[in-house]
Amino acid sequence: MKNKWILFWVGLALLGACQPQTLTPVPAPETTQPQAATPAAEAGTATTAAPETTAPAETATEPPAFEPVVALQELASGLAAPVALTAPDDGSGRLFVADQVGLVHIIDANDTLLENPFLDLRTKMVGLDDNYDERGLLGLAFHPDYASNGRFFVYYSAPLRSGAPAGWNHTSVISEFSVSAEDPNRADPNSEQIILQVDQPQSNHNSGAITFGPDGYLYIPLGDGGGGGDHNAGHAEDWYPVNGGGNGQDLEANPLGSILRIDIDQGNPYSVPADNPGLSDAFPETWAYGFRNPYRIAFDPGGDHELFVGDAGQDLWEEVSIVSAGGNYGWNVKEGAHCFSTADPETPDAVASCPDADPQGVPLIDPIIEFPNSDNPAGGLGATVIGGVVYRGTALPAWDGMYIFGQWSLGYNLPNGGLFVASRPADDAGGLWPFQDVTITNHDGGALNAFLLGFGQDTAGEVYVLTSQRSGPSGATGQVFRIVP
Repeated sequence: MKNKWILFWVGLALLGACQPQTLTPVPAPETTQPQAATPAAEAGTATTAAPETTAPAETATEPPAFEPVVALQELASGLAAPVALTAPDDGSGRLFVADQVGLVHIIDANDTLLENPFLDLRTKMVGLDDNYDERGLLGLAFHPDYASNGRFFVYYSAPLRSGAPAGWNHTSVISEFSVSAEDPNRADPNSEQIILQVDQPQSNHNSGAITFGPDGYLYIPLGDGGGGGDHNAGHAEDWYPVNGGGNGQDLEANPLGSILRIDIDQGNPYSVPADNPGLSDAFPETWAYGFRNPYRIAFDPGGDHELFVGDAGQDLWEEVSIVSAGGNYGWNVKEGAHCFSTADPETPDAVASCPDADPQGVPLIDPIIEFPNSDNPAGGLGATVIGGVVYRGTALPAWDGMYIFGQWSLGYNLPNGGLFVASRPADDAGGLWPFQDVTITNHDGGALNAFLLGFGQDTAGEVYVLTSQRSGPSGATGQVFRIVP
């Protein structure tokens, strides 16, 4: 998340017969949403030999006009810090909510929060700071065939494992669990199989929003290792001397600052898909790179099934990108679409010009959405971007295909996050997507009035909003809402 992680949550800143595979180093201003085009009514004329008659005009149903206005229906409260929500494709209608403190909860098909958690990981995790922390249970993903195999995956922060670099902070763990054979609403706590372990030099920038792609492979986003300015311990030297050190641009010293892609149905405990882009000899799991803290990511369940990634910036710019195989998304050469300076990160244009490609000729891909951070001297829209989801439900037909995302809060002290909605440019010719604030009609002032922690989506494409009144993973102010008309 943010370099000022002690001052505010930036992205959260507001996750065994087989042996575990270990990944270790080898010796803008608001814009106007375009309206959807309204098809004209079609009229047709039918004739018969005798007598001639005219068929009545066929009236096409006019789609509702888009307005960035919704209500939020509360489904659950009393949580600490709900950061992820997902739903297995098992016909049960259940929603599973990952609470950062280490619990997975179930909201059943009747919108009731079950009393007992599905899974409790608290004894496996590093101790968390109640006031602010970017570690914890950060991701949850169900196998595409969960209905038949009962397999699911979590990403959580464990104490630093034996053999990790001395002085580093903790180890990120991606593990597989199975559902209990006796109770579909309980996981088998003894079924854990560790899939990956990634040592983390700092406590922040942990990302964690693991997800399965439409190809059936597991995607694992990793932050750049934490700290600010990329000069802390654990940041490798890279090719760009202006900003010395930066795991986002290094591909061989460690896998940090990247999105990994693995096949958990082959190998022991996984294999690398044959069509991975071959970016790294040391870490062939690497699928895309150049990220700071890709805290929340999600595939579009419709359309072209693109992968949307919200990447938390440092002091000036927040960004969202559509990510594809082999792409380099610029950090730490760029912050958003702007040149970045590790020496003077708070000053816009401290570096007047920077490369548009890396030494291998791979372009540094600019985001589709960016907005100024709250610390930007020109004024900003939020402290950290919270990546969202593409709406594919039926409750808001005019929102189909629009990207719902948000910002954690304007600052650390008050819970004032916000929701945005963006649309693809009409000509689809690239460039930045226009977006608007979302008004919440049943909240005071039309505002969220909470810290925004994440989004979720069910199998029908409806969207959920996860919030808390606290800046850290503690208390019982966490809530889960469904977006409704």
